[in-house]
Amino acid sequence: MIIIKTFKMLSLELLEENQFTSYPLIDGIIINQENSHKYWILEMYMDAQYADDFAKYLGTDDILDVRAVISYPDNEPAYFRVVVHNITEMPDTGHVSVLLKGTLNSNRRQYAEQLLLELVEEGLTGNVLLERFKSDLHNRKKLK
Repeated sequence: MIIIKTFKMLSLELLEENQFTSYPLIDGIIINQENSHKYWILEMYMDAQYADDFAKYLGTDDILDVRAVISYPDNEPAYFRVVVHNITEMPDTGHVSVLLKGTLNSNRRQYAEQLLLELVEEGLTGNVLLERFKSDLHNRKKLK
């Protein structure tokens, strides 16, 4: 029995040189293949002007770190480690489909715990700690 789960992808950001770049999507889908390899497929339908940002990784084994907001705008981003699998130009539209394949990065909890530890060690408390934690977690601040 083959089981897959699909999710609406609302946004995608690519991490390069310790900085996230956001890509506006016309549409997007994420597929959890629910197989033993735990592979996920991310497909973005976007303006063709962004194709080169992903084309440089096509045909390489470069693993990219991306984060995507799934289903609802208020959801925290899910982090993935992916490779660029395919880029398809859509004739006469000015759009492309970018297909990424990879795994869900399950280190998010470890990251959150490490971030909290660093902020407490900085002496932050109360609302200052809470606001800084939310901000740094969302922006994926680089840890020591």
